[in-house]
Amino acid sequence: MEINKIENSIKDLVNIFFDAGRVSIELRNKGLIKHIKKDKTPVTNGDIEVNNIILKSLKKITPDIPIVSEETAENKHSDLDTFWLVDPIDGTYDYLNNKDEFTINAGLIINKQAIAGIIYAPAKNRMFYTCGDNLSFELKNNTPFLLNNKNIDKNNIKAVSYSDHLKQEIIEIHNKLNVKEYVRMKSSLKFCVIATGEYQVYVAEPRAREWDIAAGHAILKNSGGVISDFDGNEILYGKSDFKNPSIILRATEKI
Repeated sequence: MEINKIENSIKDLVNIFFDAGRVSIELRNKGLIKHIKKDKTPVTNGDIEVNNIILKSLKKITPDIPIVSEETAENKHSDLDTFWLVDPIDGTYDYLNNKDEFTINAGLIINKQAIAGIIYAPAKNRMFYTCGDNLSFELKNNTPFLLNNKNIDKNNIKAVSYSDHLKQEIIEIHNKLNVKEYVRMKSSLKFCVIATGEYQVYVAEPRAREWDIAAGHAILKNSGGVISDFDGNEILYGKSDFKNPSIILRATEKI
C-alpha cells in the first residue's frame, strides 16, 4: 500500500473517530448496557456501536483490506499479512466506570508489521495518529503536532504500568532502565503518552491481544520509540491466536 494512500486513509479516519468518540460518550451518559463475553470480560452497547461505525468506514475507505476486530468473529481464523486491527473500546472497565482513559483504536498491519494507526481518547479529547516513518502526530485544536522531539532525563525515567502491583520480572527490567516511578494506566493511551515523552517506559509480560497494541505500536514506533519483547525481538502481527508476547516500550533508543 503506497504511503499517500495510507496517509489519506488515516486522515479520513480522524473525523470518523471523532464521531465515534462522541457516540461513545453519549451512550455512556444515557447509561450503558453491559454483557459478559465468553472470556469473562465485559462488553457494552457502546463497544458494539463504535465497532459498527469503524468497520463500516474502513470497508468503504479500504475495501480490499481485511479487518480483524475484538468484537467480531470475521477474519479471526484467516492467515493474514496485511489487515486492520480494531479495538473499538480499549479500557472497557474505565468506560463503564466513568473514567477517562478509554480509547478507540485502529492499527494498519502490512506484512505483519504495525505501519500506521489512530487512537482517540474521547473523554480526554486527545487524538493521535500515524501514517508512516517519522510521521506520528497529536492533533490539538485541529493542528497536528509532530511527535519526534523528546527531551529525556535519564535520571528521572517515569513508567506506566497496567497494574499497581508489579511482578518481580518487571521490577528487574524497571531497575535496568533506571525507572524512578510509575503510574497505572490501563488503555492504549500508554503508548501515546510514551510517544509524546510524558512517560518513557512500559513493560508487560505476555498478556492481552494484538488489537490492544497495534495502533499504539505504530504511533510509538513512528515517533522514534522502540518496541520489542523481553528478548529484544520485533513484535509481529497475524498470529493464529492473536496473543501478544512480552513487551517493552521505550520513548527513544537512548533509554
